[in-house]
Amino acid sequence: MIDRLEVDNFQLLFENNTPLMDVRAPVEYSRGSFPSSFNVPLMVDNERHLVGRNFKKNGQLSAIELGHQLVSGKIKKQRIDNWMNFINQNPSGVLYCFRGGLRSEIVQKWIFDYSGINYPRVKGGYKAMRHYLMEESNRITNSKNFIVIAGQTGCGKTLLLNKFGNNIDLEGLANHRGSAFGNNVSSQPTQIDFENSLSIELIQKQKNSFLLIEDEGNNIGTIYLPSCLRTRSVKSNIVVLTANLEERVKLSLKTYVTDMLDNYCSVDSKNGFENYANYWKNSLYKIKKRLGTARYKELLKVLNNAIQKHQNLNDLSEYVPLIESLLVSYYDPMYNYQINKKKHRIIFQGDSKAVFEYLKKTV
Repeated sequence: MIDRLEVDNFQLLFENNTPLMDVRAPVEYSRGSFPSSFNVPLMVDNERHLVGRNFKKNGQLSAIELGHQLVSGKIKKQRIDNWMNFINQNPSGVLYCFRGGLRSEIVQKWIFDYSGINYPRVKGGYKAMRHYLMEESNRITNSKNFIVIAGQTGCGKTLLLNKFGNNIDLEGLANHRGSAFGNNVSSQPTQIDFENSLSIELIQKQKNSFLLIEDEGNNIGTIYLPSCLRTRSVKSNIVVLTANLEERVKLSLKTYVTDMLDNYCSVDSKNGFENYANYWKNSLYKIKKRLGTARYKELLKVLNNAIQKHQNLNDLSEYVPLIESLLVSYYDPMYNYQINKKKHRIIFQGDSKAVFEYLKKTV
């Protein structure tokens, strides 16, 4: 009898970005997975539903028998082919199901019977790996030194952070820039996916003496920061990045106009500009209450003119007063209020060159 190979060194799996073959049903995978995982299921959603219903009514043996009936013949051959394609591309990978039990054992056996390859499975499956990541996230967050990078909107905090290998790009992991205008073309990950990715980043970078993060609120779009990270962040020292208004407008114009339009058009060339225009209008509407009705209508008029000149003449000049107004009248007062409450934690401030040199020596 073959001794089925199991692995339980989760740290090594995540440090090495080991390819993970997730044999759970697609609906399970969509609720939460790992960055290096690929869904190659044993059963698709409707098959899993039928087997689960049978299990509740008739017990495990009947459910297993039904599962073998549903995944047989050509369907079984196709599933095995899918697994073999993954294995051929990822010979050093591993497979897992939810608890590392029956489904992953079946997949492992069928792979061996078909190919003679004893492809390893994860002991405890997804549930054990998820539990490990949450424990490690708490442990590392509570034991590491963090430096928080703060600064006004548009000063280039993310660009600065990405120059350092020991940064945790929270906005990148959340796929959102953390403001009313922060949506990206693609949707945000699930909360579980964000937490898993964050934990893996912490594991991979925990050997650094300091970790750099951007100053964030409790949430980034729809994603909420774990309580352990929020607690650690509010106790950490702050480095403030400064930039003049002209620099901030220029960077904001690139980020929220030029790059955003390019992103929308790359996804849908036919409707790209329309989707981009709706992004701007929807984002402005989100802050209508804070702006006040009169101010909102005024800025909406400026925005519509900017969009029209942009579309007809490829002229971006009308965005400049709009962005400048949003920065000075909307974002800066909020930032000034928040940073004033944290000023006792500020250890350095300066422009991008000065902050870069300071961090280079410190971290």
